[in-house]
This record gives sequence, structure tokens and C-alpha cells, in this order.
Amino acid sequence: MAARWWRWCVFAIMAVALLLVFGVPSASAQRKKEMVLSEKVSQLMEWTNKRPVIRMNGDKFRRLVKAPPRNYSVIVMFTALQLHRQCVVCKQADEEFQILANSWRYSSAFTNRIFFAMVDFDEGSDVFQMLNMNSAPTFINFPAKGKPKRGDTYELQVRGFSAEQIARWIADRTDVNIRVIRPPNYAGPLMLGLLLAVIGGLVYLRRSNMEFLFNKTGWAFAALCFVLAMTSGQMWNHIRGPPYAHKNPHTGHVNYIHGSSQAQFVAETHIVLLFNGGVTLGMVLLCEAATSDMDIGKRKKKKMILDFKFGR
Repeated sequence: MAARWWRWCVFAIMAVALLLVFGVPSASAQRKKEMVLSEKVSQLMEWTNKRPVIRMNGDKFRRLVKAPPRNYSVIVMFTALQLHRQCVVCKQADEEFQILANSWRYSSAFTNRIFFAMVDFDEGSDVFQMLNMNSAPTFINFPAKGKPKRGDTYELQVRGFSAEQIARWIADRTDVNIRVIRPPNYAGPLMLGLLLAVIGGLVYLRRSNMEFLFNKTGWAFAALCFVLAMTSGQMWNHIRGPPYAHKNPHTGHVNYIHGSSQAQFVAETHIVLLFNGGVTLGMVLLCEAATSDMDIGKRKKKKMILDFKFGR
């Protein structure tokens, strides 16, 4: 009985010793981990101060994004910006990503909790292969703890790539709110001033006869243009900022119609606008033909031509 008790005591002592040696990190190992983390954060902060979006190759990505320890999140844009790639969407998305990163870098709330990085296909093709990625641009959030989940991949085709939309997605994934500050764009005010000047000049020239302001045809045409623009999805384009079209980087095939019912391309709205305009023009011509003073034979002939044109 005593021998068995001593045997259990020896086993317990050995188990505790093994736990202390292998299970609990030593003070030196903890200090080494903290030093590595501090060095990584210092390196990222130094690069961010020079350029808000850090360009990464395969080595930098594996060391600073994939490898632990890490107490920060990294928003990475995977893209293909080289001219021979002919990725128009990549350039447009890069402009919005730069605006977002600059807004965070020069914000009063800027901290080392989140960094922005970019991996170009021609500089880090091994990263694309490692992540099984075959399309660009793609935005992925690499959280401070654990691996990226499904929601950490930005739904570009649904949300578009405007800086405001990406900022909302980042807030959902990291609880970091970024107020997007765009550089001043004077094109809009200049165009508005030019339009007002033209209108003012016309009013001044026609100041003796202001009947044109009560022209029903002119106001109807302006209202029709506004309705066609709104019904074709131009306001959605302004809010979401979708790409004009999508070119497959592998096949080179250009898609003008989006495959999802929850998104659209700018080219798609232009096509819809042309169709709606054609239908409206046909309706106007039919009404004109029905109410004109021409004889019945010519009216029927014109109506038959319009019916044939629109497949009636």
C-alpha cells in the first residue's frame, strides 16, 4: 500500500514538473513574444507614417499579417495595378482605398489597432496562391485574434467599393469607426456655376419675353429626363459607387450585366436608360400619330410602322 502511494506521488510530481516546463510559458519566452510584437507594431507604424497603405510582398505578408503574435487588425486589398493587367476596377478601388486609409491616418482617433495594406499580384503572386484567390480586387480583414471568417471578406459585388461602404464594413468587423474625408473636388461647383451662368444669360437675353419659362414641352422634357435617370438606377450608382463593368483578369471577358439581382454595373444602368428612352419615344410618337391632322391613311401607315418597330 505504501509503495503504491509513493508511486502515485512520484507520478504527480513528474506531471507537475512537465506542466511547469512545457505547459506554462517562462518569463523569458513571454518577454521575447512581447518584444517581437512591439517590433512588428513599430515597423507598421513607421511605414504607415510614410504611406497610409503599406505595400507588401509575400515575406512581409507572412511575417506581419499571418504570423503571430498580433494584437492589431490588418485590412488588406489584393489587387492587380500593373498596366498590362488592364484592370480598370482595380484602379478605381485603389483610389477609394487610398482615401479611406488617409482618412484613418490623419484622424484624431488614429491608433495602432488597425492598419491598411495592399498586395499586388505582380509583387506577391505567392500570397494569391496561398489564399486560393483568383480575382481582384478583393478586400479581407485579418483580425487581431484568430483567422478571417466568412464576414471578413468584403462583398465587393454587392456593396461596391466606395470608401464610405468599406468604412461601414470595417466598423462592423473591428468596431473602429472611420470618418471618410475626401479631398476637395471643384469640378461640381464649377459645373454648377457654369450652368447657372448659362441660365442667367438666357434669362437676360430673353428678359423682354419670358414666355419660354411657361413652355410645357420644355418642362415636360426636363421632368422626363429626371424620371428616366432615376428609374434606370443612377442614384444607386451615386450611393454605392459600382464599377462601370467587370473584366475577368484570366479570360479578358468583359461583363456589362451583373450576375446578381442585388447589384449592378454602371453600364447596365445606361443600357436600361436607353431602353426606357426608346419606349418613351415610341409612346410619344404613337400619341402624336393618333392626334395629328394627317389623313387617316397616312396615320394608319405611320402607326403600322411604329407597331412593327416595337414588335406590337
